[in-house]
Amino acid sequence: MKRNHNPARQRRRPTVHSARRGAALVEFAIIAPVFLMLTLGTVEGGRALDVATSMNSAVREGGRLASMDWKSVVSGNMTANQKVISDIRNFLVASGLPGNDMTISITHAEGASEGQTFVLSDPENRNKLFKIQVAVPYSDVSNLPATFMKDQSLVASIVLRAGRVTLID
Repeated sequence: MKRNHNPARQRRRPTVHSARRGAALVEFAIIAPVFLMLTLGTVEGGRALDVATSMNSAVREGGRLASMDWKSVVSGNMTANQKVISDIRNFLVASGLPGNDMTISITHAEGASEGQTFVLSDPENRNKLFKIQVAVPYSDVSNLPATFMKDQSLVASIVLRAGRVTLID
């Protein structure tokens, strides 16, 4: 007996390929947000590291000026503290950062006057420790509108001894 072969009567079975395609779509929907968060977190972490490195370099260079014989580089209308702070701001701006928006302080680093303004030109402060600190809210330097670090600040500081090193040519 011959069987009639009617293709219209045959049911089409879903192929393995189309069933797998649906599973891949579900997997992608689950993994994509996680991957995106990891990627953006890495970008933001890199930005924070870049800014912190530039701030540390600016503080170190400002500390160099504060520790050397700055009398020949400070003009008559500016104090040593103003010159150091101005140089740090200029370094930060040259690095592409908002140097004018950063808080820069030069304070005593030890003793009863810790945290109070340290006057670099005061002879009483010779051989005493001072601290230069730069701080900026992370939201001022972030490249993304992300809010997970909005309440954080980046801070760079260095502690040095006030003394005058004369440079010899």
